[in-house]
Amino acid sequence: MTENPVQLAVIIGSTRVGRFGPTVANWFVGHAKQRDDIAVDLIDLAEDPLSVDMSSEPESGGAQAISARLTAADAFVVVTPEYNHSYPAPLKSAIDGHYTQWQAKPIGFVSYGGVSGGLRAVEHLRHVFAELHAVTVRDTVSFHGAAQVFDVTGNPLDPTAPAAAADQLLDQLVWWGSALRAARAERPYAA
Repeated sequence: MTENPVQLAVIIGSTRVGRFGPTVANWFVGHAKQRDDIAVDLIDLAEDPLSVDMSSEPESGGAQAISARLTAADAFVVVTPEYNHSYPAPLKSAIDGHYTQWQAKPIGFVSYGGVSGGLRAVEHLRHVFAELHAVTVRDTVSFHGAAQVFDVTGNPLDPTAPAAAADQLLDQLVWWGSALRAARAERPYAA
């Protein structure tokens, strides 16, 4: 294992009943865990009270727990579907419920959906995270017609292209995560 692996928080952005997000996220997390330069923390917004009930006080136990996990992360991957040409409302709530946790950190995207593969959701998220002083990496992992490209065990039917895309995304996140972690340690980021 690498001496100081990048702490990667993978966030499942959908909370709908019957959602496909956990299938995609679990595949991605399994792939990422094969690397020794990354330590993965899977955050499921369906289990985070802040993302479900915005009337929760920010100081509540659920909010404090998620804040601590986001603060500890050096980099993020948001796993998102596309709803109505954008991303899910609970994901927006979770993003808006935190501010400094995203700053000067890289964010990658794994999207899924129908014809567009969730890429329109990703484009909207890039603008939101730019406003929060985060760095989004260029390359993504995208599953078009996701329900038809995964088998019953939760793996892509043809794993070659998704694995290559995931490796490229993870390489970029490790580079940015390491560089920005060192920069924040040398000089704290001021927004």
